[in-house]
Amino acid sequence: MRTPRRVVFDTSSLVSAALKPGAMPHRALLQALQCCDVCASEQTLIELQQVLLRDKFDLYLDRETRLDFVSTLRQSLYFFAVSQAHEQNLQPPCRDPKDNKFLALVQICNADVLVSSDSDLLVLSPWQEVQIVLPAAFLELF
Repeated sequence: MRTPRRVVFDTSSLVSAALKPGAMPHRALLQALQCCDVCASEQTLIELQQVLLRDKFDLYLDRETRLDFVSTLRQSLYFFAVSQAHEQNLQPPCRDPKDNKFLALVQICNADVLVSSDSDLLVLSPWQEVQIVLPAAFLELF
């Protein structure tokens, strides 16, 4: 696989990146931000913020730091509009319909790779010729 130009991160990988600085997902995100266009939609960023605001994450980082992560990340992302119709008409769709937002984004932004820690997405790889990889595998591309 060639070095990716555009990349999408799913929520699971971004949550890990936020909560565990220095861990593989965090390192993968930093690498992507240096070398690629990291793509998102409003829907994917809203989901990230909602997940990071769950009380269970108070054990790892305070809410303000988690919100700062989202705010800082927002400034570095390339945004693409993804319609609900596009999400609903994916072929093949993800077995978890909530993950279709990432597949639709991959398609809309013409991403080279989707970085995920979610087995519902990983099992689809390659999806329409786009590799879906763990953060560690993404780092191996560089």
